[in-house]
Amino acid sequence: MSEAVSRHFASTRIVSRGVLHDCSELTGLAAVRGVTPCGVLLYAIHEGECEVVVLLSLARRIGVAAALLASVRRVARAAGCRRLWLITTNDNQAAIDFYSSRGWSLKAVHRNAVSEARRIKPELPLFGHNGVPIRDELEFELLLDTA
Repeated sequence: MSEAVSRHFASTRIVSRGVLHDCSELTGLAAVRGVTPCGVLLYAIHEGECEVVVLLSLARRIGVAAALLASVRRVARAAGCRRLWLITTNDNQAAIDFYSSRGWSLKAVHRNAVSEARRIKPELPLFGHNGVPIRDELEFELLLDTA
């Protein structure tokens, strides 16, 4: 799965909110269909919050990503986390629609944050989906009922 992460994100290093994550050091969940890996979710728990750093489905539209999110939600609740959160970029309309349709809220738009991220990870592309300039980090959250 690290090869799939590397292909999708141009390396196994991920930047979110100015923090460089090494995927090999993150805790993860894997989705497997038969014996074939079909998805991965990498996360970090810190101070009562769980950040979804990577969510990658290799089999689209069969519920892999939704199942991985449900699993990490259970993990985060069990760890006493108050919220799940993640970063996507302004060009990724599919991700925006996916999270919004599953009850996640857009918490913040961090304008021009990707310019800062490029200082940490220069290989980040200038343009993304459909030629849209990649500029902003969009922070989505899902508040957890820990009772």
